[in-house]
Amino acid sequence: MTIAECLLNFFSKYLPQLKGASKKTAESYRHSLSLFLKFAASYQKTSVNKLQIQDLSFDMIFSFLNHLESQRKNCARTRNNRLAALKSFAKMIRMLYPQYRTIAEMISAVPQKRCQKRLIGFLTNDEILMVFNSVNLKKKDGFRDYALLHLLYDSGARAAEIAEIKLDDFDPDKKTLAILGKGNRYRIIALWPKTTTLLKRYIDDHRPQPKPLHKNILFVNQRREPMTRHGIYNICRNYLKKSLPEKLLKNINPAHSFRHSCAVNMLLSGASLTEIKNHPGHENLSSTMVYLHLNLKKKTEVQKRFIEYTRSSYIEDPKINELIDWKNKEEILNWLDTL
Repeated sequence: MTIAECLLNFFSKYLPQLKGASKKTAESYRHSLSLFLKFAASYQKTSVNKLQIQDLSFDMIFSFLNHLESQRKNCARTRNNRLAALKSFAKMIRMLYPQYRTIAEMISAVPQKRCQKRLIGFLTNDEILMVFNSVNLKKKDGFRDYALLHLLYDSGARAAEIAEIKLDDFDPDKKTLAILGKGNRYRIIALWPKTTTLLKRYIDDHRPQPKPLHKNILFVNQRREPMTRHGIYNICRNYLKKSLPEKLLKNINPAHSFRHSCAVNMLLSGASLTEIKNHPGHENLSSTMVYLHLNLKKKTEVQKRFIEYTRSSYIEDPKINELIDWKNKEEILNWLDTL
């Protein structure tokens, strides 16, 4: 049986119908398996369409993983992601084609490679406030960025999750937001009063009219299309570079640092591990437990001041007041020009 026939069932039946995998998971697996098929065809000196299930061997899998690191310069973490796609494919083979069970079990038995754990790069409350204050609200997209940064820190959501938020997901009356996370699972989180008022004002006054196909998207870019994960990443990187020293930025991911900072802030505020797990949408508790290894010194005054900041409305925000004053002055100047 050809690998191409199996892949057709893998992407048309197994992933969407049996596993209920998300579109992004399918896209990731498709990219990983396309890399493997090209390598396997070269390894067997044949075409991709002629590759057989029987051609899958440990030597081929091992050579492919080494190829990723030596030729494509992939790190161990990326290597493991490619292997995960192969293992998922092997699970389907074992289930639907029991005659190839031995081959499927061989692929499933290939171990993940140990890799160095990344440092948990997070920002303190003072540093978060510095980032917020670096936003120029007088610029065209200033208010959008200001609201976006607050939402990233408040929700602890991934950049990809923020990009997919729709207007219907936000409930300003209940101060809640529904976020679609990994595994197509929704979680509903409570927002700070500050974040709620910023989002409400952004929608009412500063959100441009998007293109017809994207009317229900919350955050849109200058082309009036949904913001992408990379777009959000670039916004975060620009404001972090603008407000924080370069040395601090070496160990943090611009967008993900807000997610880590949210979890650390919840830990400092006395939230339980279950609350910290559910709020940012960790898949399992082991992802949350990593924050317990941090050496944190609780700064009562800073924490108290930041809590007061998050509970305030935009009317008490000096940056918003500055924007309102500037708008009033601009209107007066425009009126004077007409006289």
